[in-house]
Amino acid sequence: MKLKRIQEIEAYIHANGSASINELCEKFNVSKNTIRRDINKILESGTIKKVYGGVASLSNQLQPYEYRHTSHAKEKMAIGKAAAEEIEDHDLIYIDSGTTTSCIGDFFDPEKHVTIITNNLNIINKAAELSNYELILIGMTYKHTTQSFVNVESWDYFKRINITKSFMAATGISIGRGVTNSDLMEYDIKRRIVEKADKNILLIDHSKFDKAALITYASIGHFNQIITSDTVPENYKDYCRKNNIDIKYATENLNVGK
Repeated sequence: MKLKRIQEIEAYIHANGSASINELCEKFNVSKNTIRRDINKILESGTIKKVYGGVASLSNQLQPYEYRHTSHAKEKMAIGKAAAEEIEDHDLIYIDSGTTTSCIGDFFDPEKHVTIITNNLNIINKAAELSNYELILIGMTYKHTTQSFVNVESWDYFKRINITKSFMAATGISIGRGVTNSDLMEYDIKRRIVEKADKNILLIDHSKFDKAALITYASIGHFNQIITSDTVPENYKDYCRKNNIDIKYATENLNVGK
């Protein structure tokens, strides 16, 4: 109960940008002493800070999809092309929601036979045009801010499916906090897919390193490969070497789309 309340308090702070002590007491119907203890626990995560009379969010909040799509667009396109090169004939893959993972669809090979599980609207639209691509949709509710589908009613069907590769997105990556995301509604999907797939591939541009968002859905060690566009910080290179994680640079693809 306490852990759930702390998670809800943290989510509330991030959703609103800031909150006063009195506001949190009223919202969660607990005493000031309880709120202060909960806040001290959240402060350990480094995602909030104390301000006069309350707290404020330090986390990377989920920006509107249209803004995120244009941010680092060239790098994201290059990463998407590099990721598409990892798709093999007869693969059964999962493509996550996100502006970087959406770019994979621009480089689908129409000659390959691929089964795609996805909740990503842009990937759905791209794959639907290809006769050799089979689509399995996940999620019942459309969310405009992420242009993806959430709210899975039953996971029983997916327990029987073998996923050869997952292509995952993230808001931030941190050695201390792992691979993080800003959307609570997508947490369960991401966590389950990473646990299910034979090979997990993380797609992130250089701006995501050393950033922590609202919620951790996997450790870096859950991934077999990271595809990125720029130089990876040395401590992350060391971590990947020690944990047998391949780093693939998409630098050579930076001129795509010109």
